[in-house]
Amino acid sequence: MKITLNRVNDDFLFECTNSQGNSILLDNTSQPGAKGVSPMESVLMAVAGCSGIDVVSILKKQRQEITDFKAEVEGERIPVEDAKPFKSISVKFLLEGNIDPKKALKAAQLSFEKYCSVSKTLEPTVEIGYEVFVNGEKVD
Repeated sequence: MKITLNRVNDDFLFECTNSQGNSILLDNTSQPGAKGVSPMESVLMAVAGCSGIDVVSILKKQRQEITDFKAEVEGERIPVEDAKPFKSISVKFLLEGNIDPKKALKAAQLSFEKYCSVSKTLEPTVEIGYEVFVNGEKVD
């Protein structure tokens, strides 16, 4: 796996491109007029995308009918010397459709405990929690 990063302007805007030519823009969002996401926001996006792919894949294999899928991800950061790494990340899955709530919860559990490489990479130092909602109801 390899990406390339190219500076786009005279400030902090970078285009990151993968080997298939797909790209995202990264920027220093503490500056006015930022045109990309911050690197730390991209980490939260990666958690959402990785776990989202897992959950959808698992539920599709179980023939669950997903009509809408969203994830909300929040990260709490703490100062460590001059950096501010994540202390914790919480993910809220919002699913709609003809979905067995227990299967949705199990899919999320499998993602975070077994499959999601992004969260497994962060896991040694970041506490990651999740909640699942199906058709507006929290699944316990």
